[in-house]
Amino acid sequence: MRKLFSTFIISLLVLAAFGQAKKPIIMVVPSDNYCISRGYTMTFDDMGAEKVLPDYKKALQNDQDLRLVITEMGSIMAERGFPLKDLEQELKSLEQEAAEMSMLTSKEGSPIAESPIDMLKRTAKADIIMDLDFTVKRRGPQKYITFILKGLDAYTNKQIAGASGDGQPSTAATPGLLLEEAVLAHMDEFNGRLMSFFEDMFSKGREVKIRVKTWEDFEYDLEEEMEVDGEEDELGIHIENWMADNCVEGRFSTVDASATMMRFEQVRIPMMYTTKKGKSRAMDTKRFVNNLRKYIRNNTEDGIESKVYMRGLGEAWLILGSK
Repeated sequence: MRKLFSTFIISLLVLAAFGQAKKPIIMVVPSDNYCISRGYTMTFDDMGAEKVLPDYKKALQNDQDLRLVITEMGSIMAERGFPLKDLEQELKSLEQEAAEMSMLTSKEGSPIAESPIDMLKRTAKADIIMDLDFTVKRRGPQKYITFILKGLDAYTNKQIAGASGDGQPSTAATPGLLLEEAVLAHMDEFNGRLMSFFEDMFSKGREVKIRVKTWEDFEYDLEEEMEVDGEEDELGIHIENWMADNCVEGRFSTVDASATMMRFEQVRIPMMYTTKKGKSRAMDTKRFVNNLRKYIRNNTEDGIESKVYMRGLGEAWLILGSK
């Protein structure tokens, strides 16, 4: 009991700290294997190649066991200080948004401009994905559940926590209760790993990915010698120097570089930053890369312009040459 109480108190303290930074959004999502093996899929045309993707709406509409299990998982996590974002309600919200946008026009009858990229990005986003796979099995007249639960960092796709096991057989329990009995023995360790992940973010920064690219008509390249901040060096080296100065403890890795691109991974950005007026604000990937954009524009002789393009929550591209 003392261990459970301590875990709960630590959860409250860390989540209170997230009240100042951007709170992590946690969502339970059925695994790809769960959806595909049961036929809850949609097809997507990717430049002529047909891809099969999970259809969460179809799964939630047709699988009562899944809805019960997700609801039960939400209750279990909320009791431990981790309130979840509801997948079903988020999907409904996105559909409503799409319907409103399709009907909204200007006085002249012009619809809202929405590029294919905008439509692609209009999906349910979460910081932590709780990837859940489960099967209700029978042993004579009794039922029991086997489950696999993975906590995935949506910024990096890295697994940060995991649990799996079998529940006790029962003749009357619902899938939700079967899941509760199966996972309770594992949840303290699972939540402990989530807490370790959150604490690591505060001490070492949020891990993201950054790419620097160039437009085809960019008059320079990343190997161009130029003076920045009174120092003569290649443009790419100036960018690396800025990364070293602004990442938490200078933590980042240059995994690839050429005259037209640079790829940074394991980039640790601070959770918070202080404005010129002394106010504390939450940092995110877009703002961090936008600071690099302004640095390049303000410190190069020709005032090089660039565009920030977001690829999900945890990856941003800075494209040099123009906006």
